[in-house]
Amino acid sequence: MADLKNRLGEETSPYLHQHRDNPVAWQPWDPQALDAARSGGRPILLSIGYSACHWCHVMAHESFEDPAVAEVMNRLFVNIKVDREERPDLDHIYQAAHQMLTGRPGGWPLTMFLTPDGTPFFGGTYFPREARYGLPAFADLCVRIADAYRTRRADIDRQNASLVAALGETLPRPGADASLDAVPLVAARKALLQNLDRRFGGFGGAPKFPHPTDIGFLLRLGDEASLDAALLTLTRMAQGGIHDQVGGGFCRYSVDERWEIPHFEKMLYDNGPLLALYAEAWRVSGDAEHAAVAAGIADWVMREMQSPGGGYWSSMDADSDGEEGRFYVWDREEVRRLLDAAEWRIVESFWGLDEPPNFEGRHWHLRVAAALPEGASALLESARRKLFEARERRIRPGRDEKILASWNALMIAGMARAARLLERPEWLASARRALDFLRAEMWRDGRLLAAWKDGRARYDAYLDDYAFLLAALLETLQGDFRPADLEWAVELAETLLARFEDRENGGFFFTAHDHEALIHRPKPGFDSAMPSGNGVAATSLQRLGWLLAEPRYLDAARRALMLFRPQLEQQPAGAGALLEALGDALVPPSMVVLRGPAKDVADWRQRLAEEWPGIALALPNGLPLPTALNKPESAAVNAWVCSGVACLAPVEDFGKLRGIKLVPEFYARLPTRVLLPPTSEET
Repeated sequence: MADLKNRLGEETSPYLHQHRDNPVAWQPWDPQALDAARSGGRPILLSIGYSACHWCHVMAHESFEDPAVAEVMNRLFVNIKVDREERPDLDHIYQAAHQMLTGRPGGWPLTMFLTPDGTPFFGGTYFPREARYGLPAFADLCVRIADAYRTRRADIDRQNASLVAALGETLPRPGADASLDAVPLVAARKALLQNLDRRFGGFGGAPKFPHPTDIGFLLRLGDEASLDAALLTLTRMAQGGIHDQVGGGFCRYSVDERWEIPHFEKMLYDNGPLLALYAEAWRVSGDAEHAAVAAGIADWVMREMQSPGGGYWSSMDADSDGEEGRFYVWDREEVRRLLDAAEWRIVESFWGLDEPPNFEGRHWHLRVAAALPEGASALLESARRKLFEARERRIRPGRDEKILASWNALMIAGMARAARLLERPEWLASARRALDFLRAEMWRDGRLLAAWKDGRARYDAYLDDYAFLLAALLETLQGDFRPADLEWAVELAETLLARFEDRENGGFFFTAHDHEALIHRPKPGFDSAMPSGNGVAATSLQRLGWLLAEPRYLDAARRALMLFRPQLEQQPAGAGALLEALGDALVPPSMVVLRGPAKDVADWRQRLAEEWPGIALALPNGLPLPTALNKPESAAVNAWVCSGVACLAPVEDFGKLRGIKLVPEFYARLPTRVLLPPTSEET
């Protein structure tokens, strides 16, 4: 054990590189490290985090950089450091294990103690160097854990067997009833509206996370109460400090119920779905502020998060110059000096600078605190530009410049959808650059890789990578149809079925059938900070199945919904992605295929995008098409309108197309017992 050295310098993860100079003999999760634990009979100390995580930095500075703490760790454990963004499979397992062992939700840094076979027997999150906050000193804890491992192996072995069995019990089981109904949709709506913060928006109290899938679910409902809840939440979030009032984009979450003070890391995976939501909110409400927020997100992403090669980088750190939020917060007098008198008069009250400092008792973090006076928009924008230019001269937060397939797919989908709704072709061009990067750098011999950094694509992709990318392709196809993109979508769908589907019980495992064997193989259905891979896979397979008349895709989506039906009935809130798939299964979205001269079909597509949320493909004459989409060419636009497998005769007049009831009454307007009978295969 004494000859183990810190090997993180050989890795590509920026998070692991943050720890490559620690005196801790950190190992990556790989066969060499696991063999060292098994051959030496030493327990594993597993630390999982990510580069933008504030408390990960705190624990690193306090403990992992301390030679005395490192000596204890190196003497007692094989120490493994994992980037949760590169290895979400490990994070899924050990976060669930932490919940079981402690009875509390986990977080980052996640600190788990494992037997050499990878089974956890003790865990926590942040531990301080000295005892405080009711937590033990980390080095003392390490000594106690190692002693327990040495003296209480029989107890640990019994606990481990129970834990592995309990993890197995978390896998969903299909119910006896072979029908689907709208009961979970109605129940989810009721739960969200009951939990709505009617003053500040969002659901529940502090801390508050955006939960884009819940907001999107309410937006799709279409009834007044649901729309009001979604728009209230989006408006209050945009006014809060979770929204970067100067540079655009959203931080990960707010520590208070008012959305005022965030943890300052900015994550790509939040901002992609939020971009789509604010564009959709503009379509529904006509509120120009929602469009402005969407533009701020897109501008931030293209300015600060898109690599020269086209892919989107992962995140911006919470800390800069050793302090959380230092890049973003202001001194009141600094703002006054930067602005002229007219600008200051506007922003002093608008951004709350006339109130006591709201960050650590000495700084101001900007949020909308008062109404903007009529006619003051130009002054506000002038002030914003000056603050932005001044802020750009500060020491910037670190940026995690690895490229993740799943997170890129979420941003590609958001960019493509917002581009279509707000007529911003440059956003679609940005999405296409990222999509082309993924195909060129992270698609190898019919398989997707999960992460890319410094010219190296690594790790066999997970369910989320495939499902989110399939959804992103369905969005970009609506903005600018490229036959090669449809072909890729079919390849992704086929891979989902071949490598991830559980043909016996339904649904999709998080890891592929030939993935590294771990202590558990999850099949997640509920949303986390990101949408459920099973939900997105089911939605995307249904939509591709209807477009291409491919029953295998529809059957796989239905099997997934049947698997999760009991869970949806018991706990519908928090499963927005699955609920979207269920809603589509009950009332398939309208799909319009437009065929005709290129300029005319593009015009029809844009006019449709402004009026309804369904799926529209513009197929210019001369474009080679698959059989299922091969509509005849014509001198004027023809529109084929379908809902599921039912299609109408082609329409040649846009006024008549608008007269068709393209969007059926949905979700909350459905009877509580709308049943879909079992398929012939199931009977």
